[in-house]
Amino acid sequence: MFKNKLVLLSPIIALLVIFIFLLTLFPSVQVQPKNLPIAIFNEDQGLEIPNQPKMNMGQTIVDMMQKTASSTSGEEPAVKWVEVNSAEEVQNGLDNQDYYAALMIPKDFSEKQASLRTPTPVSPKIHIFINQGMNPAASTMAGQVLNGIVDNMNNNIRTQLFEGFTNQGVTLTPDQASKLASPIIKEITNVNETGTKSANGNAPVSLFQPLWMACLASAAVLFMVTSKTTTKTRTENLIAKLMQVVAGAVVAVVVGFGLTWLAENMVGLHIPQFVDTAFFLTITFFSFFLLISAVMSLLGMKGIAVFALLLFFGAPLLALAPEMMSPFYRDWIYSWLPMRFMIEGLRELFFFGKGLSWNHAVSSLTWIGVVSAIVIFGSVLKPQSMHKQQKLDA
Repeated sequence: MFKNKLVLLSPIIALLVIFIFLLTLFPSVQVQPKNLPIAIFNEDQGLEIPNQPKMNMGQTIVDMMQKTASSTSGEEPAVKWVEVNSAEEVQNGLDNQDYYAALMIPKDFSEKQASLRTPTPVSPKIHIFINQGMNPAASTMAGQVLNGIVDNMNNNIRTQLFEGFTNQGVTLTPDQASKLASPIIKEITNVNETGTKSANGNAPVSLFQPLWMACLASAAVLFMVTSKTTTKTRTENLIAKLMQVVAGAVVAVVVGFGLTWLAENMVGLHIPQFVDTAFFLTITFFSFFLLISAVMSLLGMKGIAVFALLLFFGAPLLALAPEMMSPFYRDWIYSWLPMRFMIEGLRELFFFGKGLSWNHAVSSLTWIGVVSAIVIFGSVLKPQSMHKQQKLDA
């Protein structure tokens, strides 16, 4: 037994399997956000002070955040601050998934902050918008960054005000004391909300695995049936491939509508646009089916292993925002994953109120399907197929 080479290689094989599965854990364990885009809109009109330069605390805050982001010793900053010019631009950017969050400073910010030193203080406000639907983990992290910035500002302002009052020997009124507890008021608004159920934020990712596994099973079964079909000519082989594709389209419709119904009625996920979601999942399934079938038409049944590995490597990445991945995973794995288009399309349907349209996700899935179909029909020209036909003719 110990003379068998496989027995001697078994420790190496075991270590290789462990290494492969550990690779799938790296993205979710070593999460270090880089360049999370967060919008800033400073509407502060400042405050005119006699014999002094105009005070604009809003612009001071913006400059401070930009300076902090740029002083990272050559490393990419955790946050990429994007200055915008209007509240409408902020809202459009959030709806178009350009920003994970936004911070808006109102026009009377400097005026109200200056009032904190008077007997009739009025607390200034800062508006924070969290773009929940874009990515639950990244938007939560962006919200924590903004909350931390405002909390730090509150601590600094509170300390400065107390020192000023102490030096002047001023006794605080009850109103002043209550305002100094939290000088700046945070108004936090969740936009493109993911719902009250905790599972809803990851609903697009949750639907991926059952659809992908159904795709693998259907593609394998129909490929085996087609392979066992006796064809004597290239035309008959082409017709067999066509029937394989048509059967896949029928299965796609069943899975698209069936998965949507089960997700809503059995699992309890909130599906805001049932028909659009069902059609999108149908397109997604058919695209993946054609892709898997195309690879198997070139490599045979062993091509299924490629997509099994894609499941292990791809699933952990789908729940992460690209800005939370290492450059290797973001550029060399995530960017090549076909299933990311499914997640992007479902996010738009679930959280951004957009119906089924010719968007980036649908167009990408369509082109994947078109190219895969060309490969499937072109596989009838393989030398193996011609050799099989020659044997049948003999």
